[in-house]
Order: sequence, then C-alpha cells, then structure tokens
Amino acid sequence: MSASAFAALPLAPADPLFSLIAAYKADTFDKKVDLGVGAYRDDNAKPWVLPVVKKADAILRDDPDLNHEYLPITGLPGFTSAAARLILGADSPALAEKRVSSVQTISGTGAVHTGGRFLAKFYPRPQNQSIYLSNPTWANHKQIFDNVSLPTTQYPYYYPATRGLDFEGFTSSLLSAPRGSIILLHACAHNPTGVDPTRKQWTKIAEIMKEKQLFPFFDCAYQGFASGSLDNDAWAVRHFVAQGFELCIAQSFSKNLGLYGERAGVFHFVSPPSAPADTTTRISSQLAIVQRSEISNPPAYGARIADAVLNNPELFEEWKENLQTMAGRIIDMREALVAKLKELGTPGDWSHVIKQIGMFSFTGLTEKQVLKLREDAHIYMTKNGRISMAGLNKNNIDYVAKAIDKVVREIPE
Repeated sequence: MSASAFAALPLAPADPLFSLIAAYKADTFDKKVDLGVGAYRDDNAKPWVLPVVKKADAILRDDPDLNHEYLPITGLPGFTSAAARLILGADSPALAEKRVSSVQTISGTGAVHTGGRFLAKFYPRPQNQSIYLSNPTWANHKQIFDNVSLPTTQYPYYYPATRGLDFEGFTSSLLSAPRGSIILLHACAHNPTGVDPTRKQWTKIAEIMKEKQLFPFFDCAYQGFASGSLDNDAWAVRHFVAQGFELCIAQSFSKNLGLYGERAGVFHFVSPPSAPADTTTRISSQLAIVQRSEISNPPAYGARIADAVLNNPELFEEWKENLQTMAGRIIDMREALVAKLKELGTPGDWSHVIKQIGMFSFTGLTEKQVLKLREDAHIYMTKNGRISMAGLNKNNIDYVAKAIDKVVREIPE
C-alpha cells in the first residue's frame, strides 16, 4: 500500500486556551481555580443561564408552530435587524437611510471570518495593505485573517509600565499606516487586556483614521457585559458611524446572552452616507454568496432566543437587568481582589485591575509567576497573566489573593 499523501503533514500545535481548560478539568485538587476560561460564572463558579434566556426558551418550546426548517441564507431577519439596532442605536441614520447590510454568523468568530473573507475578496487593497491588530489581541484574530489570506500587522496597544493604553504608540501607528489599511478595533472590553480608550481618545482615533482614510473593522463581543450599559458599550461604534465612516462590525451574543454554545452572531457592513443608493443591495448579495458557499444557512436556536429577547420589550428590560448583574459582579470581584492584595501588603500597584473593564484583567503577572501559581496553587490562567474576573468568587478570592501575594514575593518581576 502506498504511503499517505499527507505523510509529511506537520502536527499543528494544540490551542493554548483549550489545552489550559483541559488541564484544569484533569486536575483533581479540591481548591483548583479556573481563571482562564472566557465565560461567565456565578458566585458558586457555575455557568449561569440568564433568567431571561430561560423565559425565551420556554416561549419557544411552547410555540406549536416551531419547526427545524432551514433559516434564510442570511439568517433570521428579526434577529439580524434587532442586532443592528442594538449596536448602532434605534435612531441611527445609517439604519434610517438603509445603509446597513447584516448577515447572521456562527457567533463572533464567524462574523470576524465572514468579514475577513468579504474584505479579502472585495475591498480594494492595491498595495496589499494589511489588517492591523492590536498588540496584544484575541488569540484567534491572526489565524482567522491568515486563513482568508489577509496579511496582518500590529499596532501598539498595551503599555506594560502603566498596565494601561499605549495611546501615543497606537496613534503613531495609525498615522504611519498606508492609506486604505484595515484597522481591527475592539468596541469595548478589550480582550485580553481589559484596557479601553476613553471617549476623548476614541474621538482622536476616529479623526486620525478619517484623515488617513483607514477602514475600521469593529469586533464587539461584550456589548452590555463591559459596563452594564448597552448604549455605553456601543459608543465607539456609533461615534465612527456618526462621523460618516464606511466600516464593518462583528457582533457576538455569546457573552451578553450567555449563548456560548449556540453560536449566535451577526456581521454588519455600514456604507457611508455618500454611497450610491444600491450599495447596500450589492453588498448584501455578495455576503449571501459568501455565506452560502461556507455554511449555507446559520443555526436557528440561538438566533431564536436572541430574537425573542431583543424584540420583546418586557424581555429586553429583564435582559438589561441580567447584564447589570453580570457586569456588577465582575466589578465587585475587581474591587475585592485589589482590596485583598492591599490588605496583604502585596508588592506593586494593583489599581489597574479596577481601572480595566470587562471579563478580563491583564494582571501584570509574568509567565514564571503564572506557571508557579499553576504548579503550587492549582490556579489556572493564560501565560500572559490574563485572568477571567468571572472565575473569582466569594469562595476563592482569599485563596487566589494569598497565592498571588506569595508568588509575587517569591518570584519578583
């Protein structure tokens, strides 16, 4: 028998995050702590099904007309249109002027991929301009764009000395970027750092990008989950739209509705006010072709849950309360961790943990400290020191704080 044509195929490296999750699950230590997974946990370290999602699910189950037929190629219309209103604002001129093309995707990951595929095929890049990613960014961004043959480069974002935003480096990179470059922006709750620009800084970023004719690609995975306010977390996107940008948005409902495994997301393309009247129709037609060739039709269940919540005024108000519960608990954990570290007299300034926002905090712990925490205390986090604040709770906060205090003293930076 002849050898396989794939005999020389290299073994791909395991995904670091999912390997970390597997290691945590295999650990039998009774006080182990998972600070790696990017999913919300309640104060007992359990997954939390949002009460509003349970209600929406009950409505679906009681619907005698519910079936398992295919959705349209571009998704559930009620869901995608409501998702557009959510991110852009119900009073958005872009919606009123029908300048928005929306397609349902396999959550935020699928939205980033769909956007990348569309831009790689249709966005004019005569100099093969790159898509700029923040340094650091979500680990999956680069390989998604690599897989659709969009070259990537980085712009400075995180400044280790202050554990905050490198605004000077960020803006300098924008000023030097070739015209027509694509800039991937985190709409809120930057992953992995938890560091967001202020509104004043966003305004300056938009000014530079307009002057340099750069194309904004927003990734929005945490609307409402970051600050607890849907409108506040959408401010940057809405500001760019108000400035007349042509842009696109990858939108996920994994975090803010807790629909992690249901893969509910939307990709939106917003045309500028000056675009010809038929631009949206043409863009929508090409997005449909991209969708048909890759997944044919998006999954229905998560979209139906989101559709019910977004389009039912009573459920929508309850959802906002659920969001405040999640965002509020994470803010409480930030404050509690810093208070415990101060109480212990832990070396260093830990105020950045409170200043950062969203699910994650870039603690500043080194890789050696992280590995020591895993080895000695069975506390799991990514090697770059990023922790999921949702993994902290009243039952483990003392244990985690004492472990951090110990490792910082034993292995100084």
